[in-house]
Amino acid sequence: MPTETVSQTVTQKAQVQKVQTEQYKVVATGFLSLFSLVGIMFYGLPFFFDFWVTEFEWSRATVTSGNLIGKVLVGPLFGFAAGWIVDRFGPRRLMLSGIMMAGLAVMGLSVMNSLWHFYAFYLLMAMGYLCGGPLPNQVLTSRWFDKSRGKMMGIAYLGIGVGGMLVPQAAKWLNTQMDWRSSLFVLGLAMLVISLPFAWFVKENPPDKTTGTPSSQPKVPFRPILKKKAFYLLALGSACSIGAVAGVSQNLKLFFSLDLEYTQGQAANVFSMVLGASIIGRLLMGWLADIYPKKYVMMLIYSLVTISILLLHYASAPGVIYAFAFIFGIGLGGDYMIIPLMAAELFGLKVMGRVMGLVLMIDGIGEALGPILAGWLRDQTGSYSLGFTSLIILSVVGTIAIALLPRKRLEEVKS
Repeated sequence: MPTETVSQTVTQKAQVQKVQTEQYKVVATGFLSLFSLVGIMFYGLPFFFDFWVTEFEWSRATVTSGNLIGKVLVGPLFGFAAGWIVDRFGPRRLMLSGIMMAGLAVMGLSVMNSLWHFYAFYLLMAMGYLCGGPLPNQVLTSRWFDKSRGKMMGIAYLGIGVGGMLVPQAAKWLNTQMDWRSSLFVLGLAMLVISLPFAWFVKENPPDKTTGTPSSQPKVPFRPILKKKAFYLLALGSACSIGAVAGVSQNLKLFFSLDLEYTQGQAANVFSMVLGASIIGRLLMGWLADIYPKKYVMMLIYSLVTISILLLHYASAPGVIYAFAFIFGIGLGGDYMIIPLMAAELFGLKVMGRVMGLVLMIDGIGEALGPILAGWLRDQTGSYSLGFTSLIILSVVGTIAIALLPRKRLEEVKS
């Protein structure tokens, strides 16, 4: 073999190894940032809701309204702008700013003494979530992976499951060592320590196959996307399902502690089971999404969410709560992860930041309204029965919307 050919082969292998190393960093970045901004911030904070109800004498609707105030204001104002920044400048800088805002907001909750403090820090958390959470990570992972995109997205999203599974146990232990304020400060600081380093060093784009330099992202007009029925079906379906999932997740600790009279340890154990099952769900649904049409995988996920919420009506029966925890965890694991995979399938990568910016904005409204609706109905009726029924209806509507999506790529579908 000529020396020149051998040299080219060695160079190509080195380039492949370099790309693989960067891909590992991308997945690790997604895992750690989602661990912090969703696993800790979203699934960890409900573990403190009952303390706020007791200490500040706030209602259930009030302590679950932070997401509503934050995301209803932040999403419409900044959602599309965040997506445009990702498409234009890349996800890294936006991610770094989001991580900083989210960590400082959680630390800020540890010193709150009034309702306006509560809403101010939830506004900052909403900004952190938008800038540093799923949006930039979805685009980052989608840029670096193609055929294995579903599996890699699933692995990155394991950060949510692992974080959500560990945080209740960590919070339970922290609350035995210190008060809830100190516990929140420790969790906020941990978010910064865990997620900032990898986000600082990750590369935004894979190298071009011919030049070895970061590939450019050509400008693609977004207006035609807004004329597609599929965009609105995806937004509606995902918002309804996420609203149902969030409605359950944000009220679950209150339901366990104040309605079923579970101890802190019992509630933490069921929380951990849910998030443990979500790890299986993320890997399973990511694998299925690489093999089968993503539309059908999405419908399966939403159906599991519906069935699991139905089981909460029978939570007092022996063993039912564990069936709920497993099924809901599987659906929870796939719910957030499948949306960017479906968006990439329908609209392509070049507009994904803007598409997901708008979709996540609408999803954020559903995510905020679901918990406060269920909490308000509980306050009015003295039971979660009607609240859980409303969440079931939301989930069913979401499933129907996804069933109406085209199966093929949007470019192949006549508008």
